[in-house]
Amino acid sequence: MNHVKKTFRSCVSAAALAALSVPATLIPVQAIAAAPDDAKQLDQAVAALRAIDSMKADFVQTDRSGGSVSGVLTLKRPGKIRFQYQKSAEMLIVGDGKALTFIDYSVRQVQRWPIKNSPLGALLDPSRDVAKYGKVLQTGNPNVTSIEVRDRSHPEYGVITLIFTRKPSAPGGLELTYWVALDSQNKRTTISLSNQRYGVPVTDNDFRWTDPRPRNRH
Repeated sequence: MNHVKKTFRSCVSAAALAALSVPATLIPVQAIAAAPDDAKQLDQAVAALRAIDSMKADFVQTDRSGGSVSGVLTLKRPGKIRFQYQKSAEMLIVGDGKALTFIDYSVRQVQRWPIKNSPLGALLDPSRDVAKYGKVLQTGNPNVTSIEVRDRSHPEYGVITLIFTRKPSAPGGLELTYWVALDSQNKRTTISLSNQRYGVPVTDNDFRWTDPRPRNRH
């Protein structure tokens, strides 16, 4: 249990400010001229993201040391996300479109960060233009598209790399399979997705949470 808690907090420091690591060798950034179809790949990735109205998926969150926790992701565009972690973690992350709220039930603490200050803003912030700030990273695999999103005028927002795999049944023909986030403190985390379900019923109640703090707090 203590190991899970320690691992989780290590992940969350990036997850709540970033939320997402795979070894860098899995997403090679090659110093070569942009491929002629980069713009097309970027447009397809953006279209695939915008085509997701709602989604549920299983996830595994891993930090750079290899520690991991699992759970269920719920997404509703625009802006809402829920990371329901395994029961032993006693923690939860919920995004309401404006902020990410990190709830630690074991110590009865709640923390909030603006979504726009997180790499997750590329997924959740309607004002964040993925096409404007995105760059295609060459993977060498025609069935895998890697998009790095960063706002160079705001390095404090961090960097997120979105990895898509071609799948005809997925929205836009591309399935978001994992993402890698590097926050402003250079903490890197991965969220790997599986069992994606699109267009599932998701209501605003799915993004509610119970406040563990004492009611008489000041």
